[in-house]
Amino acid sequence: MTLRSVQFSLLVATALFLLADNHAHGQVADIQPVTDAVLQNPEPSDWVNWRRTLDGWGYSTLDSIDQTNVGQLQLAWSWGLEAGISQTTPIVRSGVMYVANPGNVIQALDAATGDFIWEYRREMNERLRPSAQLRSLAIYEDLIILNTVDGHVVGLDARTGEPRWDTPVMPNQEGYGFTSGPVVADGTIVAGLTRCDRFREDTCYIVGIDARSGAVLWKTSTIARPGERGGDTWGDLPLLYRAGSDAWIPGSYDPVTKLVYYGTSQAKPWTRDARGSDGDALYSNSTLALDPTTGEMKWYFQHIPGDSHDMDETFERILIDYDGQKSVFSMGKLAILWELDRVTGEFVSAIDLGYQNILDVDSQTGEVTYRDGMVSGVGEELYFCPSTGGFKSLRAMAYHPDTEALYVPLNLNCETAAFGPVERREGGGGTGGVRGRQNHFHPDAPGQLGEFQALSIRTGETLWKQRRRTPFNTAALTTAGGLVFVGDWERYVFAYDVSTGEELWQSRLSTMSNGYPITYSVDGQQYIAFGAGGPLGGSSWTSILPADLLREKRNPRGGNAIFVFALPK
Repeated sequence: MTLRSVQFSLLVATALFLLADNHAHGQVADIQPVTDAVLQNPEPSDWVNWRRTLDGWGYSTLDSIDQTNVGQLQLAWSWGLEAGISQTTPIVRSGVMYVANPGNVIQALDAATGDFIWEYRREMNERLRPSAQLRSLAIYEDLIILNTVDGHVVGLDARTGEPRWDTPVMPNQEGYGFTSGPVVADGTIVAGLTRCDRFREDTCYIVGIDARSGAVLWKTSTIARPGERGGDTWGDLPLLYRAGSDAWIPGSYDPVTKLVYYGTSQAKPWTRDARGSDGDALYSNSTLALDPTTGEMKWYFQHIPGDSHDMDETFERILIDYDGQKSVFSMGKLAILWELDRVTGEFVSAIDLGYQNILDVDSQTGEVTYRDGMVSGVGEELYFCPSTGGFKSLRAMAYHPDTEALYVPLNLNCETAAFGPVERREGGGGTGGVRGRQNHFHPDAPGQLGEFQALSIRTGETLWKQRRRTPFNTAALTTAGGLVFVGDWERYVFAYDVSTGEELWQSRLSTMSNGYPITYSVDGQQYIAFGAGGPLGGSSWTSILPADLLREKRNPRGGNAIFVFALPK
């Protein structure tokens, strides 16, 4: 064979390889459109919202795996994910799993076998891909909806992964982005921006987008602007220096009240001193109730006015009806369970688990008062519980209707630290950071960081709790089989009896569990899926283990994956 013929053969082989690769993506054979009715009342076999249902319960009606057989669970399949920060929540529809990888990479898998179907890989700087996390997706009709790290919302064809539309939400403002997927409320995609800590001429938003066309319908600022309602709560700060109030965890939707409920983070910088204002800083650390058709803010409730310790209240909103009361429950870093009337926004109750040392809440009014000496200036050392990692953080609670209890993963930690200054200029700002951090075990839990507890919504009583040396590191998942699932930093995943807290099953993954476990079924077989990933990148989950307190603990670095368990056939 001549050199020329060899070159030609190699060229043909390369072309055939590339052609095969370009067409290696399969296609979902049968798509059953996900309507608003389906989102509001999903099939038991599916997991079509971030927390399965729009009310944020994290509860499944599946009961094939129950208290009598959960001990037989075994690994059914696993799938490796892209490297980087991974806190993913798969969604499942009609036997197909759609999973978000770090780096704006979306894959469709056979939910029974883990076999690959298709992949969407967004163009971006490959160096930045591992740090581009995405916690969740949404599905509507035949679209998989992706929020991107660079502030776009993309509608993908659920059959093929091909983009149907791609909408830049903040086209003129670099730096904003998404880390979680949206909630879909009656055909409107509602999503909250993050990375709002820098001083810019605009603010963070919650946005509404038409699910079919991708057109932006409205933007609602999560910061009160000068001259508007609540604008004076930032003092005389111009809009340029009003930062934070991110809404980076998906909201919940009530199709009866026709309101979507979002939590917001603290103002930035973290301390009042660094912000240059000691006002309440609306609408930071608040629950916001928005009309999804217009973006109008129907009501708000601020949980921590003028926060000065990085105590986020931005996490899940859980919608529960009982005794004629329509409530929205939430818990932020301080481990205070807030209950509000979700029609009016009026305060109902606040249950302090008793671990924090920063403030007091009036049980009748919800009014917050800081304890003496707990509002520090820039550079002033302070001992506070929790640390900036929080007792309750991204690990979502779950509700079980039979026990009327919330299941809460906690990390009991304290720290001594001082908050730093920020540069007062356009593009400056930031959090202010933590200086000279010293980590401490909580005085109520010496030598232990992890706590998982069942909390009655009626009485605020702790029904049971489990403690571990390392933090519980996943959201909770409850099922009609009388079970609650959760995972920890030390690579274990557990099933507990929802009524007693008895441990009924455990398994150990290749690296630490994280993200949001789900359950689903295919052809009558129930599956439990956990995400796992190594401590890369500085995520608040993966950096939460204080190495100076637990020097003996180590985890593999890397190894992002989905692990799926089932009963033996």
